[in-house]
Amino acid sequence: MSEENKLQVPEMLHKRLAEVHLTEVRSLLSLQKLVEDLVREQDMPNQDEDGELQQQYRVELRQKLKRMPAQEVAYILESLEPNERLVVWDEVKEGADPILALLSDDVLEELIDDSHYRNEKTAVTAFELQDGRLRQLAVTCPEDLNDVQPIWVDLIAPTKKIRAWMSKLFDVDLPDPGNLTDIEASARFYVDEEGHTHLHSDFLLDTRDESRNVPVALILQNDVLFTVRSEELPVFRLQRARARTRPGYVSNGTDVLLDLYAADVEYSANALEDVYAELDRVGRQVLRSHTTDQEASKILTAISEAEDLNGRTRRSVLDTRRALSFLLHGKFLSKTQTNDVREILRDIESLDGHTAFLFNKINFLMDATDSAININQNKDIKRLTVLSVIFMPINVLAGMGGMSEFSMMTEGIPWPIAYSAMVVAMVGIGTLTYFGLRFFERRRTSSSHAANRRTD
Repeated sequence: MSEENKLQVPEMLHKRLAEVHLTEVRSLLSLQKLVEDLVREQDMPNQDEDGELQQQYRVELRQKLKRMPAQEVAYILESLEPNERLVVWDEVKEGADPILALLSDDVLEELIDDSHYRNEKTAVTAFELQDGRLRQLAVTCPEDLNDVQPIWVDLIAPTKKIRAWMSKLFDVDLPDPGNLTDIEASARFYVDEEGHTHLHSDFLLDTRDESRNVPVALILQNDVLFTVRSEELPVFRLQRARARTRPGYVSNGTDVLLDLYAADVEYSANALEDVYAELDRVGRQVLRSHTTDQEASKILTAISEAEDLNGRTRRSVLDTRRALSFLLHGKFLSKTQTNDVREILRDIESLDGHTAFLFNKINFLMDATDSAININQNKDIKRLTVLSVIFMPINVLAGMGGMSEFSMMTEGIPWPIAYSAMVVAMVGIGTLTYFGLRFFERRRTSSSHAANRRTD
């Protein structure tokens, strides 16, 4: 074997090994995505098991990548699709300088660009009408949109590169999801020079751990809707499910836009029902005959969380009303769509009154809880006052026992007898004081009850 062939053999082995590792990584990514889709799209009772399985695949992927040399990891990153590449990059980006030195410029730019979005999975999804239903298409490159006429393009945490080629394909200016923080109506709802309608709305996200408002940019261009956001939202999942399963549910991007707002109102209504149920449970605890300080502390926490969710829901609903009013006054809608908007606005009006009612209920329960805490504190102060009254004469006798005059008074009496008598006297006086206070308290209570009966 020649020297040249001897040098080629290790190189071929390294390449074969890298390809084997690439196949293994792709398999783990496919399994992880499969479990993730099941957890996200279905209401399954075994979500905890699926979450553990997903975490197991991620740990296995992390360990496998950790054992690979930088050259093989770089080869895998170059070979994967963009979404898969980001998942792998999240596992190897710590101390990845040797890997970065081996990557091409395009891949390097993609991995480093918009790094503050790497905690969220970047995804681009296009939807086109097919037999009256929405057909979903995952987009990873511009070529995926060839021969596709979408009515809705949904982007989650898009990078600058993705926004650039989307702008080139559709001639639309997509904003950075991190900059959707404008407050003025002129910056949130407007029509640009090219006639594209821009809406920046806050959608409610209510989870078990927290609730917050997520800003979403909605751009309507020639009946094609573009939505840009930083994370997945339940309203969008609901909209996708309905449009895929119901023929004729939507016919263009404007219908999708209005249905997203309608779904947000419905989602907000469900959140308000949860708030009411929580306040009803808390109210039963507050209105019991006795509430301890520990229970009151938990009640205050629950009331505060309910108030926060109610406020965020109100914010989302009012923001939706502003957006719909803009569409209605701008005359962008057909007659049927106008009727749909007016129906949504009527639902919002009812929710607005409900949020006001819940705020009043929250204030009442907060005041009732504060009153329960004050009552407990008054009881503690009363006990301390009674104890101080009981021990007052005892303290007087104890003070007398410590004076020299006491020795003079008990002269000729053995000191054990004298001090024992003083102790008995202290106990007797304390007992008489206690029962005397109880007698007068019962007498006062009886007099009060008698006065109430005479009044009735």
